[in-house]
Amino acid sequence: MKVKLGVSNRHVHLSEDILNVLFDGDLTKKRDLIQTGHYACDETVDIKTDKGIIENVRVLGPLRNYTQVEISKTDAYKLGINPPVRDSGDLKNAAAVTLVSDKAEIEVKESCIIATRHIHLTPDDVSKYGLEGIDKVSVKAEGIKGSILQNVFLKVDESFTLELHLDTDDANANLLKTGDLLDVIK
Repeated sequence: MKVKLGVSNRHVHLSEDILNVLFDGDLTKKRDLIQTGHYACDETVDIKTDKGIIENVRVLGPLRNYTQVEISKTDAYKLGINPPVRDSGDLKNAAAVTLVSDKAEIEVKESCIIATRHIHLTPDDVSKYGLEGIDKVSVKAEGIKGSILQNVFLKVDESFTLELHLDTDDANANLLKTGDLLDVIK
């Protein structure tokens, strides 16, 4: 089975209450993402800690019931924090960071993670590719810096479009880019 890669750069998902602190009004859609209903916004924030700052981090929509900051391990070194590797929404004991906009800044506790490697797929994709009862796979990256990426979790929802998400550290280590096709190993 081949799967198309989407490299996931650092980004922020906001809850309505944090949106209201940081910005006036709703999010402004810049462009749609591959996953249905998801989009990059015009709005950006700075991610700040006592040890560092990363500026102009894209906010993604739609709003969520929680605020989540997704960064790479390289970003974590720059910020001087050690966020856990987690699935989206699993924020217990996640790192705290401060989000800064032109309007305000606010500390968001238990918000910052390094996202797990994952593949978005539909229930039909699960059947089509014989993945019933499997919650994670490995993915083979070809090329001069290729490797086998283990612990790639399967995220299944009727609304999803088949796509592999790796963070920038995983992609850069294997000389991969958005749109590359990788082999799934069961």
